[in-house]
Amino acid sequence: MQQQNYCRSYNITKVTGLLHRMGVPAHLKGYYYLRSAIMISLQENNMVSSVTKLLYPKIAKEYFTTEQKVERGIRNAIEVAWKHGSPDFFEAEFGYSNVAGCDRPSNSECIARVVDHIRMEEMLEEEILA
Repeated sequence: MQQQNYCRSYNITKVTGLLHRMGVPAHLKGYYYLRSAIMISLQENNMVSSVTKLLYPKIAKEYFTTEQKVERGIRNAIEVAWKHGSPDFFEAEFGYSNVAGCDRPSNSECIARVVDHIRMEEMLEEEILA
């Protein structure tokens, strides 16, 4: 149990750091929905492939809101980060940014990329420690 709590606090620190580097403002509800979406997806692999049917309902229940508000909140958080956040972050993580005139990543793409980034970092850390 202690190991699981350590992993959870370790991951939430990584997720929060990535969202800050991305430029998602913490005052938006979507920030918390997005952070929860990433945390849940890190714990449960099938969530990324079924965002609307599994992930949004789970987050909505956690925050006592609707699935539509969760989707909209996450979309808004990504939109704000895309327009006003770090183009360097998006260029590095997604391979494109708003500077190049590209459209913002979808909710599921953004969640999947951040989850993948964290998993890859963890794999590299494990290799270094081994």
